[in-house]
Amino acid sequence: MSSVQLSGAGVAAVAFTNKGLASPPSALRVCSSRRSVRSLVVRAATVVTPKYTSLKPLGDRVLVKLGAAEEKTAGGILLPSTAQSKPQGGEVAAVGAGRTVGDKKIEVGIQIGAKVVYSKYAGTEVEFNDLKHLILKEDDIIGILESDDVKDMKPLNDRVLIKVAEAEDRTPGGLILTETTKEKPSIGTVVAVGPGPLDDEGKRQPLSVPSGSTVLYSKYAGIEFKGADGTGYIVLRASDVMAVLS
Repeated sequence: MSSVQLSGAGVAAVAFTNKGLASPPSALRVCSSRRSVRSLVVRAATVVTPKYTSLKPLGDRVLVKLGAAEEKTAGGILLPSTAQSKPQGGEVAAVGAGRTVGDKKIEVGIQIGAKVVYSKYAGTEVEFNDLKHLILKEDDIIGILESDDVKDMKPLNDRVLIKVAEAEDRTPGGLILTETTKEKPSIGTVVAVGPGPLDDEGKRQPLSVPSGSTVLYSKYAGIEFKGADGTGYIVLRASDVMAVLS
């Protein structure tokens, strides 16, 4: 499974790697998404010619400056450009004016300069001022990174950050399981929740999943992360949480 490495001062340098954590000491990984999304990245970036000096996203869209793709593997092997995976995070460079819900004007709730992580296949890639950017909808942004560790991520909208329970090391008969044969758990502890979705009047509807609760979630939902200490996390929509356990 491919992964995304978020390192340095948040997501300023974001790259995919094939294994583990790379050089920066306080790195965190983001595993590939397991759910379908609404839009696909344009593989060849649209180049904005130098005669245009500004790029202003419209509506609830956000312009994100991408980090550089990793040029080496964790073991130091140089990767050809065709084997370098695209980043999945970056820094917000500009935001639209927002959208109208009912009679209420809703501004984009993400500030310029914020370090964000977004859905893997969201948005349209553009090259502007010799730098790669992504234009995507605000709802395609998973969360805001407030530190280098995923445990401090602030999920957005109706998303939930969950600390994944550890997989069993042995079978009921005592057989030791390898990493590849361990069954991936679908149980975890809620670390943080988003502010909730907007209703038809533009008001936030708080999520019913409280922080600190142990939950059962859909097995194939969300995007997986690895924290700086190797702890597993997942971010998914609240609708993918099936039950609260007690």
